[in-house]
Amino acid sequence: MQFDHLAVAAEELEAGAQAVAAALGVALEPGGVHPAMGTHNWLLSLGPGEYLEVIAIDPAAPPPPQPRWFALDEFAGPARPVAWVACSENGAEGLARALALAPPGVGRPMDLARGDLRWSMTVPESGLLPLDGLFPALIGWKGTAHPADRLPDRGVRLRRLVVSHPQAGALRAALAPLINDPRVVITLGAEPALAAEFDTPHGTRFLA
Repeated sequence: MQFDHLAVAAEELEAGAQAVAAALGVALEPGGVHPAMGTHNWLLSLGPGEYLEVIAIDPAAPPPPQPRWFALDEFAGPARPVAWVACSENGAEGLARALALAPPGVGRPMDLARGDLRWSMTVPESGLLPLDGLFPALIGWKGTAHPADRLPDRGVRLRRLVVSHPQAGALRAALAPLINDPRVVITLGAEPALAAEFDTPHGTRFLA
């Protein structure tokens, strides 16, 4: 698996996108809607094959029959990183192998679509990913289409993703068979938290 994207939750989508744009000093692009989840997003390229999404509940969409991903039903407060997503290099086949190594509670793969983008992604029944949401959702893109390829490159790159958790050892052990990315740093913290550090045209910027 490899890092695919970072999910930044917001109570209201445009306000959240504006807050992220101000923090990073670059513009985001409108994304689209996810009818199966009742959410919508704005996007920012982080380079080839990687991106950031600001995601929020879509007030125009009917509630889904299951909890929304990334525990968005319980989200409140300022826009901030709440989850990250790891991608299989071999689509659905690789996703199935990754699921066999993932901890309980990562969820079942759901087939999803937005426009001509097609993917399978693990969504837990509760909406909350393992280890207080800090274990990544697992995704397998179908075909060659990927959101990052369609976004303007604003020169923003992920430098570090700091994942803090009281059970840092357990999180590190759960990730070990799946992903080895030196940018993903697991640290011991009193509370579960995500913080992202970026290289931007304006220097180093942070989201937390």
